Amino acid sequence: MSAATEQPKQTLTVTTNDNVDIVVEREILERSVLIKNMIGDVGEEQIDTAIPLPNVNEPVMKKVIEWCEHHRKDPPAPEGDDSDSRKKSTDIDEWDQKFMQVDQEMLFEIILAANYLDIKGLLDVGCKTVANMIKGKSPDEIRKTFNIQNDFTPEEEDQIRRENEWAEDR
Repeated sequence: MSAATEQPKQTLTVTTNDNVDIVVEREILERSVLIKNMIGDVGEEQIDTAIPLPNVNEPVMKKVIEWCEHHRKDPPAPEGDDSDSRKKSTDIDEWDQKFMQVDQEMLFEIILAANYLDIKGLLDVGCKTVANMIKGKSPDEIRKTFNIQNDFTPEEEDQIRRENEWAEDR
């Protein structure tokens, strides 16, 4: 078993929900806790079979792989300790900012894939990107940005504003 895990270029195949097989270095795929756990569950001798990813399509998976390749040497995210990430809640490094310059549909697909694949770093970057899109905007501006229909009556909206005025910047 140790000889197989020490090979630097061992590859695995994933099959996306649109039936596309993508061959990727194992080290890159193991940025995903889901895939890493799947490999551990089935055992080393079974990993020559393609790993099905029913919740991710090919274009999104290619973006996820691109992010994982760039961040391959990053240390794994610490379990349960969010103190550092809260301090810099909307700081995103320059490469990640450029990486996240995609249309909204792709952005949300990347976030969903990162959540499904359990890639905390990518999920954080996606969520911070959305947070930065919302930051400093009024509810009407946010609705316009994300094409959200306002289904509140004026009375309901007034009540919500009163209940949440503690959160307003003053």
